Amino acid sequence: MTESGARLDHLVSVLKGRGYRLTPQRKAVLQILAASDGHLSVEQIYARVKKDFPMTSLATVYKTVTLLKEMGEVLELGFSDGGNRYDGRKPYPHPHLICIRCRKIIDPEVTALSHLPQEVASSTGYRIVNHRLDFFGICPECQAAENQAGNNSAGQAARRNSIRRW
Repeated sequence: MTESGARLDHLVSVLKGRGYRLTPQRKAVLQILAASDGHLSVEQIYARVKKDFPMTSLATVYKTVTLLKEMGEVLELGFSDGGNRYDGRKPYPHPHLICIRCRKIIDPEVTALSHLPQEVASSTGYRIVNHRLDFFGICPECQAAENQAGNNSAGQAARRNSIRRW
């Protein structure tokens, strides 16, 4: 069984175990969260669910995501602009790389940071109950687009200058 299939089975069993109905729309939300290696907004999840279930409401998606978050089965990444994103594959604190251009979020595999919460707790005396570690930068795709745009601008400027010389 795939990782996303196992995660979907887990989410289904958790909901059923707590007595929640598993409507086709709710199962579609679970499938999207279990399969996505990105960090989707509720609106993005809704757009995907709506393709197969056009009568689904945005409220249904919000309620399902909120329920999963309250159960500890979805990690919410809150942002100051209100554009919260959700991780249904790794519902526990872990580092994120966030592109400041396209807003893509990925999960880097960084083993050196795995002991950071324990180190912070032991050095400060705090009991760590949660944490969040985000790295902000520009993803390779956006860097390539910037380089391409820069090359186009430089090329156009060079052509303009060479035309002026004629």
